[in-house]
Amino acid sequence: MKDFLSLAQQRQSDRAYDTNRPVEREKIERVLEAARVAPSACNSQPWHFIVVDDPELKNKVADATSTRILGLNHFTKQAPVHILIVEEKVNLSSGFGGWVKKKDFAPIDIGIATAQLCLAAEDEGLGTCILGWFDENKIRKLLDIPDNKRVVLDVILGYSTQSERPKKRKDFQSVVSYNGYQTK
Repeated sequence: MKDFLSLAQQRQSDRAYDTNRPVEREKIERVLEAARVAPSACNSQPWHFIVVDDPELKNKVADATSTRILGLNHFTKQAPVHILIVEEKVNLSSGFGGWVKKKDFAPIDIGIATAQLCLAAEDEGLGTCILGWFDENKIRKLLDIPDNKRVVLDVILGYSTQSERPKKRKDFQSVVSYNGYQTK
């Protein structure tokens, strides 16, 4: 097991996967458990995770994530697992707090759960890529998701064949200040 900072530094969006290596169910469940226990506003837990690992269905979901016109997401069929994250209703206290503060907490909570899922996957030796570009209606139909539910993200999961890339991030001093807002 890695220390957390090393884990966070190593995690990347992988776009190449070993198509001959399925992901073990135990690993999928540990990754989902890390997402399930994520913190959320007023413990509302506004998420539902749909694991798609049936090869035929997974390929149909992958087709719904790619577009020929823009050339996006053509790598998604390589990943043996897709985890769709569906937004659920927040509880009363989170909803009221969000209304008072004019903040929608559900997307923030889902982001936190997704980050934990991806870091847990990295810890298991798996690669991930978070997708927000997909045909939501097509995915809803494929997976029998009710029309009143929002499919927020698709996290693909598998054994990456992509080499580790150096991270391109803003330098520390340009994104962090102490005791007040300051920029470099």
